[in-house]
Amino acid sequence: MSATAVQPKYPRTLFERVADARRRSDAIFDLLAPEALYDRPIPERHRLIFYLGHLEAFDWNLLGRGALDLKTENAEFDKLFAFGIDPTNGHLPNDVPGDWPSESQVRAYNAHTRDLLDENIARAMHVRPEIPGLADGTLLNVAIEHRLMHAETLAYLVHQLPFEKKLKDRATPSIGATNEVAPVQHMVTIREGHATLGLPRHHDDADFSQAGLRETEYPFGWDNEFEAIKFRVPAFSIDAFPVTNGRFLKFVRAGGYDDRRLWRPEDWEWKSSAGITHPFFWFPRGDSWNFRGMFEETPLPLASPVWVSHAEASAYARWRGKSLPTEAQWHRAAYAALDGHERDFPWGSELPDRDRGNFDFASWDPAPVGSHPLGASDFRVHDLLGNGWEWTSTPFGPLPGFEPFPFYRGYSADFFDGKHFVMKGGSQRTAACMLRRSFRNWFQPHYPYVYAKFRCVEA
Repeated sequence: MSATAVQPKYPRTLFERVADARRRSDAIFDLLAPEALYDRPIPERHRLIFYLGHLEAFDWNLLGRGALDLKTENAEFDKLFAFGIDPTNGHLPNDVPGDWPSESQVRAYNAHTRDLLDENIARAMHVRPEIPGLADGTLLNVAIEHRLMHAETLAYLVHQLPFEKKLKDRATPSIGATNEVAPVQHMVTIREGHATLGLPRHHDDADFSQAGLRETEYPFGWDNEFEAIKFRVPAFSIDAFPVTNGRFLKFVRAGGYDDRRLWRPEDWEWKSSAGITHPFFWFPRGDSWNFRGMFEETPLPLASPVWVSHAEASAYARWRGKSLPTEAQWHRAAYAALDGHERDFPWGSELPDRDRGNFDFASWDPAPVGSHPLGASDFRVHDLLGNGWEWTSTPFGPLPGFEPFPFYRGYSADFFDGKHFVMKGGSQRTAACMLRRSFRNWFQPHYPYVYAKFRCVEA
């Protein structure tokens, strides 16, 4: 069979997406004052210089040294920048800035790596279609989405830097404080029905419309998105809007952080030992509260969703006599249609656009809840995609038929430990491609830095 006959169907689209993802990650580093690159804004994470090299090292180890079996030219950097996961041994990193290469060395490594990959991948996709995961787009999709995930991770890392160490992005709006009043919170009844989680491993054309995919795209999902499974979900009620800063403030003023009955023992121990008395993004200022935005501190935007850890969200839900939704309940509220079918997105089949939510790098900070009524589900549940990931009560684990990626076996499996919880939806810094119905995010319950909101349910 000739190379022409087996070439991938949409290679140009993938290469354009690679270039766009690189622009997204590069833009984060453009925000940094020169002295900030060697800072560690979050104690559990690497210094920012690590992430500058990590994205190219990941692509090289996956595609260049891995799939294409190219000769390694900088084995030291390939290894140094390989692993971007938080330390798992219970100890915080203790490196110092002098342990890391210079910025110029890392940028030279990045530029050379990109050139090598671009040249060799374009050739290999036409003349070596037998390479697993290359001709069907899987490996390039992994590289693209990995980079876009880190663009979001970098956003909340940079969020924690002192304001003077950031150069304000004039091109992207920063919502900041508003005087808007949140819509009246109420619960929406979701009748009994089914919810389909995950993607079919083997699909036909009909599967695309039921999986948030398009025939003009490579069908892609991470290993934890397979296999598709359908749940029967009993009737329940769910908050029409995420919990706002204003509503969470009532919990704080009512002594919710001091009421041990509202917290799991392990959550109470975490909260008490860390001295946590309010959401991480809040700051007390006399008798009032301020919010730490990306570029400035503002009066607390009462109509915006509160960003909290899973432990805090769970305590609030118990205070209201309710709970967090399961993954299946969240899916049903988001994607079920009144006619019994399931939608690609809460609003229907149209691809995400900025009239439907605060996502795809639309802003640095949250918008008031209810700002995007066109993004509501058929049951009129609002703000499901964007403005912050949404916590569920479901521990992160494999779907039936799970198979780890052979080239990245620990991506999901390392976190099937019962200590992480599924998150759905997406934040203002989540790329549109990861707003697909099957995408699953996860974090441990005591991680306060991520852009994470929540809503409550009752049976």
